[in-house]
Amino acid sequence: MIKRLGALLVLVWLGCLNLNQDVGLFPVVEDNRWGYIDRTGNIVINPQFDYAERFAEERALVMLSNRWGYIDASGAIVINPNFDWAGNFSEGRAWVIVDGRFGYIDETGRMVIPATFNWGCDFCEGLALVLVGNKWGYVDKDGNTVIEAQFDWAGNFSEGLAPVLVGSRWGYINTRGQFVINPQFDWAGDFSDGLAGVKSGQSWGYIERSGSFVINPQFDGAGKFSEKMARVKLGSRWGYINKSGRYVINPQFDDAGDFSEGLAAVRSGGKWGYLDRSGRFVVSPQFDSAERFYSGLAKVSLGNSWGYVNREGRLVWLSN
Repeated sequence: MIKRLGALLVLVWLGCLNLNQDVGLFPVVEDNRWGYIDRTGNIVINPQFDYAERFAEERALVMLSNRWGYIDASGAIVINPNFDWAGNFSEGRAWVIVDGRFGYIDETGRMVIPATFNWGCDFCEGLALVLVGNKWGYVDKDGNTVIEAQFDWAGNFSEGLAPVLVGSRWGYINTRGQFVINPQFDWAGDFSDGLAGVKSGQSWGYIERSGSFVINPQFDGAGKFSEKMARVKLGSRWGYINKSGRYVINPQFDDAGDFSEGLAAVRSGGKWGYLDRSGRFVVSPQFDSAERFYSGLAKVSLGNSWGYVNREGRLVWLSN
């Protein structure tokens, strides 16, 4: 069940993933051991872990002997590896799995919400999406049920609203569980910059908080607004629009990511590069995969190797 739900919930987790990189450290692997580099590519925490995640809220999730725990920016273990699986910290809480069930710990490692849920997601705007039986609801940071488990599927809260599925239609609720936009869409994304991408029939458009379309359904795919621009798909090509629905960068790419730190990863001619808000490539397409920028670096891959590139396109680290 965990593997099946994991595939479905990637987008839910990403919607509220708080990769706070103020510590300026990035996970790397050498000789099958994981450690951390700084922005210049220097090793700061020696490779010693079985696996390591990015820092979030000054804690990083690491694995030792198939158990998960957390370290601080010095590399010291601050929460012992006691968990079957775990997530990044978000709003002072992290989900953990104990005996196949999801619960939540605080920054000291204390279990503040017992592991009783079939699934649990990150806290977003004070609430966490949890699975009880086969229905989804929301709890607060003390584990109190705020919105009863009643939905067939749901997303995280963003800008005070969360998408929820009732039967075959998506709508939006507020933090009290009241419908603000009645279920009517074939798919619904998070609100960002006051707009949310929704699918109506075979096409995507964008609605405002009232549920009215401000950009009529016309796209074959749509991402959320990030830095006042959203990626959209027309036919087989991706481009970017502004909040008025006008193209800022015409559809021309094989694939595209959201803007982050002024740059967006796009795939052209089978390779990934980075462009700025004017549509100009600042890092030419050359990578086999490319992720968004965090704190000045982005994760990329070249063949069987992966590493980090800076905003000038220089590789600061590449795996063996």
